Amino acid sequence: MTLNKTNKNWGIAAATLTVVSALIAPQAMAGSKAELGNSKVQALESQVNEMADMLRSMQSELDAVRNEAKQAPVAAAPAPVKTKDNMVFFRGGFASMDQKRNGVSIYSDVAGSQYGLPGGQADKDAWYFGAGLDFSLTDDMWGMADSTEMLAEIMFEYKEFASNVQGNALANNPTLLSPVNGAVNSRNVTVNQFSLTASPKIKFMKGSDFRPWIIPVGFALHVVSPPSESITVLNPGIMFGAGADYRIWKDLYVGVDGRYHLTSSAADGVNTDGFTAGGYLGIGF
Repeated sequence: MTLNKTNKNWGIAAATLTVVSALIAPQAMAGSKAELGNSKVQALESQVNEMADMLRSMQSELDAVRNEAKQAPVAAAPAPVKTKDNMVFFRGGFASMDQKRNGVSIYSDVAGSQYGLPGGQADKDAWYFGAGLDFSLTDDMWGMADSTEMLAEIMFEYKEFASNVQGNALANNPTLLSPVNGAVNSRNVTVNQFSLTASPKIKFMKGSDFRPWIIPVGFALHVVSPPSESITVLNPGIMFGAGADYRIWKDLYVGVDGRYHLTSSAADGVNTDGFTAGGYLGIGF
């Protein structure tokens, strides 16, 4: 029997008690128990006993309903879905600089003009590879945009422009003062660059397999080799980027990106401005 039915029985009992009270009150006022007659007294006592039995039955039923409600299992709240929003990724592709790279051992105003020895700048184009980490900061831009994730990216990359650039007088083997068979024997020079960046990354469409993103601006530090003619190797700057990735299976992603590096000035003649374009493989964690 349900609790609603129990409430209905309580209502019937209350009405019955009211009727009985109305019947007993006039008789009590009219005379004593002896004057009512044994038959009427017995009838009233029988009604009272029936009502008492009904109340006991209703109380038992109410206790049973309470016990059943206590034993009923409570539906557990759904467990929150844990997503792996951080990522480690591995990049590679094509790079091109705005100007040709040079350095102290491949191009020197002093050594070149003084001795007239061969030497030149490396090609502007290069290949690169690198890796990085994305750390999720917020799922909704701190309440400003739904399904828009803010991440912090730490990344490094290695670029190689050439490995067989003919060096100038400073790269002569064994030295310019000791030419082999009276001839110049310049060493080949490897021209490369290492970049370390830290950037905020805004990633859209959280919850979707396809996730485009942008880097509005980030900090970059470039290390060049060979160094400039003033032996400068560091050149700081900023970086812009955009890309997208797609979840191909579980926490495995593939993506493409393009980035542009901009510096305020050349590092004593060595310019590091340029762009990269390529792909990456990401693993969520």
